[in-house]
Amino acid sequence: MGQQVDGYDVVVVGGGVAGLSAACAAAEAGARVALLERAVESESGGNTRYTEAFLRMKSVEQTADGLEDSLVEDFMGHPDPGVVQDAALLSESRQPSLSKAHHVIDLDYVAEFSTSAPATLAWMTGHGVKFEFLPTPFLTTSTSRMAPVGGGLAIVEVMGEAARGLGVEFLFETTARSLLVEDGEVRGVSAKTAGGWRVFRGRVVLASGGYQGNAEMMARYHGDKALTTRPVARGGNYNKGEGIEMALAAGAATAGNFSLFHAEPVDPRSGEPEAAIFCFPHGILVNEEGERFVDEARGPIDAWYERTTRDIHAQTGGIAWVLLDQQSLAVPNIMSGVRTGVAPVSADSVAALAEKLGLPVDRLQATVAAYNDACQDGPFDHTVPDGLATRGLEPAKSNWARPLVKGPFVAYPIMAAAVFTFGGLKTTAAAEVVDRDGRPIVGLYAAGEVTGLYYSNYTGSTSVLRGATFGKIAGGRAAALSALSPEEDGSEGRP
Repeated sequence: MGQQVDGYDVVVVGGGVAGLSAACAAAEAGARVALLERAVESESGGNTRYTEAFLRMKSVEQTADGLEDSLVEDFMGHPDPGVVQDAALLSESRQPSLSKAHHVIDLDYVAEFSTSAPATLAWMTGHGVKFEFLPTPFLTTSTSRMAPVGGGLAIVEVMGEAARGLGVEFLFETTARSLLVEDGEVRGVSAKTAGGWRVFRGRVVLASGGYQGNAEMMARYHGDKALTTRPVARGGNYNKGEGIEMALAAGAATAGNFSLFHAEPVDPRSGEPEAAIFCFPHGILVNEEGERFVDEARGPIDAWYERTTRDIHAQTGGIAWVLLDQQSLAVPNIMSGVRTGVAPVSADSVAALAEKLGLPVDRLQATVAAYNDACQDGPFDHTVPDGLATRGLEPAKSNWARPLVKGPFVAYPIMAAAVFTFGGLKTTAAAEVVDRDGRPIVGLYAAGEVTGLYYSNYTGSTSVLRGATFGKIAGGRAAALSALSPEEDGSEGRP
């Protein structure tokens, strides 16, 4: 018996912010839309369901200062200068195919992101999503942020309701596995459902996230470091990389850095989503050897936590502990940067704390003593990098360096969690997936974390924002192409 075939105008793969935005935009354009989601309905939405969804915005009408520069200035290695110059040409039509397919950042994509983000939030507001300036877990910040009231869950619920109202058909426990390619154009997907295999015909928008939930792909791209990380929230476990793999099989080009993922410092003991520990600039970080290994306070926590988390990930077992004393814990609002629900390990002395943590007692005592001796007198200001640094200590601590002398002492373990993977598909500013010759793959669009954008450091609070922005673009474009195309299905089981 053959596979069941269902005909639509647009098939969206993934039900997070990018997929929901694509589905709504396509349906608004008059398209018949199917949204395929691997999870059960109660856990649908991938990472979006579990994130606070901070957005790098100065207001709903304006992106934060320096958004484009932060993305473009991300270190991308040492690409051929000639290719980079080609990619910097003002008109995309003037770029040779080599630069269009190259893994360096697409300047047109960045410009479109910055230009279209405010209109996207206005559009989401029209569907019922509310945005406000809400408290963040960062004691020091380098940019402005907004967030949806109710976090990412509100996006899943509100935009999901909007999609249903527009006639989008949701199919849960349905995993797209391969693209249907006919005459060089993408015409649908083959998917595994609870009831067997089905073919969904239509133009395709991939919005299925990265691969942080796939242990084999994590090991393939991240080696032994894959063993000492895990998805930052339950939703990430559903992101297993099929969207990337099926597009690569169709000849797609890539962007972003496949050797890195967005790393967040979390308490490994906690099962809470994003059980982040951001308080380490006000203590010291030590590894299993009982030694410091990094400058804990190089600048605002929101700009530096990812790089510090990578330093933690490089330690024995991929783990470290932040040590704090009562003076540290008295920093105003410091617990806003502690998102775990598990109590810290506490002891009256450094030696007793070392014993509880299973760290070498003598080594940890010597480490704390050396740090305390290197601290200097001076003004302390927890709200900004204050320059209160250690002297003669390696590694140094550049800000907020005060001795740890007032017990009881506490410690939180920290490991690196993978929020999402950096490597993904290369797309144009119109959300078209391009092939390795720099040409758009007709009928294939992508948005969100399945697409590559980041290389060395995550530009904070841009992931949800770009998922919404390019999801909306992808859905609209896919619907427009479908309207211009010959009849997509001619199939049995058409809704």
